[in-house]
Amino acid sequence: MSTAPKTPRRVPMTVTFLEMKQRPPGPVPPQPRGKIAILRAEKPTVHFYRYLYDTVGKDYLWVDRKKLGDDALAAILDAPTLELYVLYAEGAPAGFAELDFAETDIAHLAYFGLMPDAIGRGLGAYFLYQACSICWSRPIKTLLVNTCTLDHPRALPMYQRVGFVPYAREDRYIELP
Repeated sequence: MSTAPKTPRRVPMTVTFLEMKQRPPGPVPPQPRGKIAILRAEKPTVHFYRYLYDTVGKDYLWVDRKKLGDDALAAILDAPTLELYVLYAEGAPAGFAELDFAETDIAHLAYFGLMPDAIGRGLGAYFLYQACSICWSRPIKTLLVNTCTLDHPRALPMYQRVGFVPYAREDRYIELP
């Protein structure tokens, strides 16, 4: 029996582009209870990154990095302008933030999210604030991030509470493999 190749599904979404032009205003979100740590993954391996990306993004249809082969993804992870921070709660990964400093004066919060079991535990705003603070410890003038209607429904309001301001919206489609 011949199986026809599957046609990718097109899923509509609205992307909101946000910017921050100064350090996040206070108050600083309190550190959640328990053993919390944010560590930079100095030389993240492809399989560790895929674990983080796939686990955080599975409910939100994150596919961009899934389309990359291991060599292409390794080249991104090895770039000296990319920094990966992992949030740990009680010793286990609870989320990650990927920071991109490739552009002069601009930082990109390229990816940010929590593991499914970490959502609702008060970790998101704290981790986001800390990731933004890491960016602002550099000589930047603008911090950029985007989110879309496929992301967690609290993502956009949380970005805005931390100090990001929307500057554009765009309707797009993603192709699901």
